[in-house]
Amino acid sequence: MDAQRDEMPGTPTPTPARATRARPRGRGYASGDARRTRILNIALQEFAENGYRGTSLARIAERAELTQAGLLHHFRSKQELLVAVLDLRDRMDMEHLDVGVLPLGGEAALAKLVELAEHNRNIPGLVQLFTVLTGEAVTTDHPAHGWAQERYAVLRASLTASLEAGRSGGELRADIDPHAVAAQVFAMMDGLQLQWLLDPEHVDMATLFHDYVEQLLRRIRA
Repeated sequence: MDAQRDEMPGTPTPTPARATRARPRGRGYASGDARRTRILNIALQEFAENGYRGTSLARIAERAELTQAGLLHHFRSKQELLVAVLDLRDRMDMEHLDVGVLPLGGEAALAKLVELAEHNRNIPGLVQLFTVLTGEAVTTDHPAHGWAQERYAVLRASLTASLEAGRSGGELRADIDPHAVAAQVFAMMDGLQLQWLLDPEHVDMATLFHDYVEQLLRRIRA
């Protein structure tokens, strides 16, 4: 960034007179951060609506009222912008519920996922972004492929650990396969999200997932 050039090695130490002008530089940084945030929010919408391959940097720059060169000043490539959008989405998720650290015990962990499904009903844009990019990322050459793989691995591992704790503590049946149950739970959750996005008037994602969890618990309780 231009503001960083003033801090390059070899730059003379500012005199007291120059130091008094530090406030405008702070405003510059704030302005740059605001512009970066605006770009990320616009890119999130574009990726959600058009996928990675269907999204144009020129379109994002136009919506952000920037030239494409101005956009590339903040994000050096479309792939770097995608990574930043995915990081933003994960941070927004974690503000509500860090699903990578679910509580130990089957019922407590599944209750948190029901809570997440209810929360997701209020953020269709983020759910659409996740669904579109995850669908695209099944191809190994997609820049979000590694992110999607890691995300599912973390989700399954977290829920598996919770279910194993429930089995060890006598809350759940000793003969269940925690890893298989965890995979089934996220398959149901994501499948309902997809159907809800396609037909929100007829598919109540949160209620259906809650009902599924209740049926699951009746089946796997000790």
